[in-house]
Amino acid sequence: MKSAEDRIWTVPNVLSMLRLLGVPVFLWLVLGPKADAWALVLLMLAGFSDWLDGKLARAWNQTSRLGRLLDPVADRLYILATLIGLTLREVIPWWLTALIVARDVLLLLGVPVLRRHGFGPALPVHFLGKAATAGLLYAFPLLFLASHDGWYAEAARILGWAFAIWGTGLYWWAGALYVVQGRRLIGGASRA
Repeated sequence: MKSAEDRIWTVPNVLSMLRLLGVPVFLWLVLGPKADAWALVLLMLAGFSDWLDGKLARAWNQTSRLGRLLDPVADRLYILATLIGLTLREVIPWWLTALIVARDVLLLLGVPVLRRHGFGPALPVHFLGKAATAGLLYAFPLLFLASHDGWYAEAARILGWAFAIWGTGLYWWAGALYVVQGRRLIGGASRA
């Protein structure tokens, strides 16, 4: 008999799956027809669904192994897709993209080490990692808005860069904490 942790078809998991399906659509909207309004709506819906799936998983007791894997994967892919799309459109600079991608690449290098010591594909997400992701998911739509002409552009630029700088700093800080967490797990396993 399957445990609650093995569930696949939960509302939070379906939201994460839908968010994953939106990644290529977002990239196409930004780079193909340049349907910025639709791309922005999709990006905001992805950010909202990221918050909602976690909230529902806890409230409805629908947490699962799949959900703990899907949610951060969807977040990383949205961040990567947004970085690619907005960088190619020259909305955000290459150095910001490089800084954010470098952190993920460094953490990916640790996955084989963790697996060799018997630890999952990813470490449990902690609050700082969630805050960093939220900051970046707020920054990108604001910076996207700032790239257009309109009464809102200057305010969006200021807020967008505030969230981008804060989110990137937290992103790296969370990455450092994941490294420390991984080293402690490996050290504890080695002593045991």
